[in-house]
Amino acid sequence: MAEIIFSSERLYTRQLTNDDLSSIKEQLQDPEVMSAYEGAFSDLMVKSWLLKQMERYTQDGCGLYALLTKDNDTFVGQCGVTMQEFEGRLVHEVGYLLSKRFWHEGYATEAAAAARDYAFEVLNAPFVCAQVRDNNIPSQKVAQRIGFKQVGEIVKHYRGFVLPHIVYGMTRADYLAYKAQVTASA
Repeated sequence: MAEIIFSSERLYTRQLTNDDLSSIKEQLQDPEVMSAYEGAFSDLMVKSWLLKQMERYTQDGCGLYALLTKDNDTFVGQCGVTMQEFEGRLVHEVGYLLSKRFWHEGYATEAAAAARDYAFEVLNAPFVCAQVRDNNIPSQKVAQRIGFKQVGEIVKHYRGFVLPHIVYGMTRADYLAYKAQVTASA
């Protein structure tokens, strides 16, 4: 079995491999799932996406990982931490992408919270964010549910499109206070 990168109550992550290509296609070639990217990916774009994640593991020490259920190893999507530019520096960003058939089961919030914890507790990030398309209300709610606050706005240019994003995030001090508050109310 592959090494588990991080896990939550129902889910775990491991590095993506070439064997995951068909599962990744389910997400990246679904126009609804990929609306934040202005449309579905071609086969070549999917292969490029997978290679990029595998390069990130070596280059950055993190990336998007395969997200699977603990009970039966079902491939739910991808989740992890990537390095993204914000305010002139590279920061840790929580990212996730779920196959549509797994929407509305709480997996996104559960996985994003585990990725946030991984970024702070294992990667020792001083700041962690989620860069969410301005029209992606469900992902904005996920960012808020895991304790992130709006900290800025950016514009990304991708595939010839101008893509406004809202940046949600927290510092290490914010994270420690958030975790203490969650623990106290449990």
